[in-house]
Amino acid sequence: MAGSTLIIVESAAKAKTLSKFLGKNYKVKASIGHVKDLPKSKLGIDIDNNFEPQYITIRGKGSILKEIKDEAQKVSRVFLATDPDREGEAIAWHLQSVINLPPESDCRIEFHEITKDAVKRAIANPRPVDMNRVNAQQARRVLDRLVGYNLSPLLWNKVRKGLSAGRVQSVAVRLICEREEEIRNFVPEEYWTIDAFISDEKGHSFEAKLVSYKGEKVQIKDAEQKEKIVNDLKSASFSVRKIERKERRKRPNPPFTTSTLQQEASKRLNFYAQRTMRVAQELYEGLEIGKEGIVGLITYLRTDSTRIADVAQKEALEFIVEEYGKEFVPEVPNEYKTKKTSQDAHEAIRPTSVSRTPESIKEYLTRDQYKLYKLIWERFVASQMSPALYDTLAVDIEAGEYNLRATSSQIKFMGYKKVYNDIEEEEVKNPIPVLKEGQSLKLVDLNPEQHFTQPPPRFTEASLVKTLEEENIGRPSTYAPIIETILKRNYVERQNKQFVPTELGFIVVELLKEYFSDIIDVEFTARMEEELDLIEEGKLDWKKVVHDFYIPFKEELEKANLVIEKVQLKEEDAGKECPECGRPMVIKYGRFGKFIACSGFPECRHTESINEDTGIKCPLCGGNIVALRSKKGRKFYGCSNYPQCEFRSWNKPTGEKCPECGEPIVEKTAKGNKTKIICQGANCNYSKEVGD
Repeated sequence: MAGSTLIIVESAAKAKTLSKFLGKNYKVKASIGHVKDLPKSKLGIDIDNNFEPQYITIRGKGSILKEIKDEAQKVSRVFLATDPDREGEAIAWHLQSVINLPPESDCRIEFHEITKDAVKRAIANPRPVDMNRVNAQQARRVLDRLVGYNLSPLLWNKVRKGLSAGRVQSVAVRLICEREEEIRNFVPEEYWTIDAFISDEKGHSFEAKLVSYKGEKVQIKDAEQKEKIVNDLKSASFSVRKIERKERRKRPNPPFTTSTLQQEASKRLNFYAQRTMRVAQELYEGLEIGKEGIVGLITYLRTDSTRIADVAQKEALEFIVEEYGKEFVPEVPNEYKTKKTSQDAHEAIRPTSVSRTPESIKEYLTRDQYKLYKLIWERFVASQMSPALYDTLAVDIEAGEYNLRATSSQIKFMGYKKVYNDIEEEEVKNPIPVLKEGQSLKLVDLNPEQHFTQPPPRFTEASLVKTLEEENIGRPSTYAPIIETILKRNYVERQNKQFVPTELGFIVVELLKEYFSDIIDVEFTARMEEELDLIEEGKLDWKKVVHDFYIPFKEELEKANLVIEKVQLKEEDAGKECPECGRPMVIKYGRFGKFIACSGFPECRHTESINEDTGIKCPLCGGNIVALRSKKGRKFYGCSNYPQCEFRSWNKPTGEKCPECGEPIVEKTAKGNKTKIICQGANCNYSKEVGD
């Protein structure tokens, strides 16, 4: 079709969004992710030919590529609009070769939000495929394949069949294991604090904390020292030594990066990183918003930058003035420094239009979409607002040679907190009466408290992502896959939202630390990330980076294969006997996680699922509903009283019964990831959306 244009994107959802607002002269097709990759059945890298990758068409993508090639023949121009990052650039490069577009042709377009204006601007400014970005992605892929393809067989032979090791994931497991070692080796130390309740001559009391003795910070290490100080204070005269009044300003946090979004969604919404990224992808790719049609609601979700576009900032400031008043806009617009290791390729994560408030579009979003959009919208708007102001009061109190301090803090002006309130409490509720320096005070009571130092906390998803970012391990697009991978490989487990390494995790980390110290070294991995950045900037040759890594790695690998002895994994007792042969049952790991098996294998092949308690009561008998796994690994739900109670469901039960027919009702994820409550009764059509 003369004058028509083909635009190729990665996802069907994005294709649908673009098709809605581009005219009839545009055709939009989706590659459905990568179209070429290294083969699964072999290394796929020609080491003797300067590490040349041997890409093949991914299985199942042949028909998609044929359709794209056929469409490309019918149009006058083709634009590659894959995601605006290294991975997206590599997909565009592969598509370019499939369609036979000239290497230097201006076929690549890039937009960071899926709105009509952004896409039109991108179409007006095409560019060639950026080979520096492609090469940075190739380097990452080749390095990861060289490590995984060579280390995994070693772990199969020396530890257990089915294991694998990854270049970045192994470092994450190391961090978790070393934290666990710190916790195990931690020796608590006793210490005491002393709070005093003091009053003025009118009987107005307030609280003060003991802070120093003879000008030195007080450290009370035992009860004997505590008793001496208590006795000293009881006999001392109290007076006001110094009064300090200040106004404290607290600036808002910057808008979200990928890392900070995952951290806050974990803390505030109880979302795992994978869930956060899935929902953010839906918001980015576009949703049907009433009369507006399909529109992308947020900017690109994989970013390490806090920068925002001038036009977005201007729109936000105008919105704040109109909605909250001029006093909520800072004198100079807020700017935020991006950390040195940031690629700064994209803006921060923000709503595509600040006027599209969470409440105004709530009816069009699922519960998860609304929660995450609200979080992103509020954080962005707050980031452009005035600081919160606090009136603070600090009173230093003399008691002989001891010094106590009373502090109070009260909010004076809400500022950005009008929109986005920090989780940590900023106000100190300790009403201090009007005092003057030199004024005598009276001791009302003392409250000495014994404490013990605490070990460092285990990593949660939020704190692990934060540490990975701080240590420059991985990039925004890799945090969620790292966590998913180490859980899937059974190197760590989630317990009460915290990561606990398994025995297997400890063994693999120790083995890698001893024989592949660079692979699992935090600083070395961070340096590799920096080298990938330099490849993207055109300052390093990607094949030289791979060569310099591989030569010493190959030597370590050859040595390890010779000297590492077979590791015997201790089997964990399951605390029950086999119902078929009476031998002890043990906990084992399979491709779908933990299960219980008879220790008499292979003579006895009895196995059982490990039941995961859901905390929901069975709607039929009141027993506990547990999550189970089918033989193919699919999750389903059943009653713990089976076989006496035969309740089974692929969908998660609610523990309630249908108001219309009395059968159990369950949660079901419907089209568009909307959660519905439906009845399990064969002849009942009762259903409702969650939140109705």
